Amino acid sequence: MQVTLLKSKLHRVTTTHAELDYEGSCAIDGHLLEVAGIREYEQIQIYNINNGERFTTYAIRAEDHSGIISVNGAAAHKANPNDLLIIATYAAMDEAEAESFKPKLVYFDENNKITHTRNTLPTQASNISKAS
Repeated sequence: MQVTLLKSKLHRVTTTHAELDYEGSCAIDGHLLEVAGIREYEQIQIYNINNGERFTTYAIRAEDHSGIISVNGAAAHKANPNDLLIIATYAAMDEAEAESFKPKLVYFDENNKITHTRNTLPTQASNISKAS
């Protein structure tokens, strides 16, 4: 059986450009692609924190260490400069691979500089108090 797991995530990157007339895709700082293990032309899912839009496109390389996150083509209607995004990739693997797989999770400050990386998410705690 194959399962699909989160492969990598750029968490809370800031959109720097929305270029309607540029050929479609999302240009991402090349250094950030390398840290997250995202390949150029790889399918990506983009989740816009500001407006709730969720869409699919592919990654292209922007200049290394530029901080560029440019949503291009028709997708430019779904993000504006300064919107916060989550950019995710997924991978299909068999159960044996999935057993030991860890994603590459990359976190950012407001200038698209990496603050830290992880390969696990903390367990979400319940804030629900028990009714008597």
